[in-house]
Amino acid sequence: MTEEIRAAGGVVWRRTADRVEVCLVHRPRYGDWSLPKGRLEPDEAPLVAAVREVAEESDVRAVPQVRLPTVRYSVDGRPKRVDYWSMEAVGTGGFQPGTEVDEVGWFDVDEAVRRTSYPHDAEVLAAFAALPTVTGTVLLVRHARAGRRATWSGPDTARPLVATGLAQAAALAPLVEVVRPHRLLSASVRRCVQTLGPAAESTGLPIEVVGDLDEPAPGQQLEERVLAAAACLTELAVAGGRLAACSQGKVIPGVLERLIGRPGDYPTPKGGGWLLAFAAGRLLATDPV
Repeated sequence: MTEEIRAAGGVVWRRTADRVEVCLVHRPRYGDWSLPKGRLEPDEAPLVAAVREVAEESDVRAVPQVRLPTVRYSVDGRPKRVDYWSMEAVGTGGFQPGTEVDEVGWFDVDEAVRRTSYPHDAEVLAAFAALPTVTGTVLLVRHARAGRRATWSGPDTARPLVATGLAQAAALAPLVEVVRPHRLLSASVRRCVQTLGPAAESTGLPIEVVGDLDEPAPGQQLEERVLAAAACLTELAVAGGRLAACSQGKVIPGVLERLIGRPGDYPTPKGGGWLLAFAAGRLLATDPV
């Protein structure tokens, strides 16, 4: 089977005095206008690649918000998949010479749809145009792998990450960085705090311990903890923040079920998580990352 080419990019937007503008790039090699995108590096998460490629091609620092439709087509007989996210422009920088881009243009969405050279880009832009304004985002992650409870002699709250978990925590840091959180929140157990440790070092943010993200203590009901965690994250996100939060395996599925409003398994591997986007006081979109 022919190996699939993986790429990622974004619909980058900014608000001017009277309108929302989106970014297209011009590539002289192809004579086209397209959404900024590029190939994933080895072992790179698609979301991280999307933000990096946007910066390298358009000189825009952007914050990802909502996953947009994935585009699939063939290049020289090989299948190619491009994952897109809506992204808010928050600064400049990152342009890399040699990206084959010679011009960056900002257009209102209708003009961008007319100008883009590809129908699939127009479809992605149309999906972006249908979104309400995002007011907050949360990167909700499950702690990385810790030692087995049965072989740990101390209190469970002090059970640390094992070597595999420390590697997962280090790999998580670039994902936290690209969402540009204003705050890092952690359940009170050691393994959650350790999971955000590398991200705290790379972002310079302190880790705030929040008991509302904990699993139930003896005598507490799981639903009680789920309600507290969901309310905490919603309140902070709706206030206009960008958060990265680490919680535990018993809590996260219930939080997602409550926020999404329908039953589901919502599996979250250790060291994995979800990008949650909020709009108008409620959850708008979920994206496993």
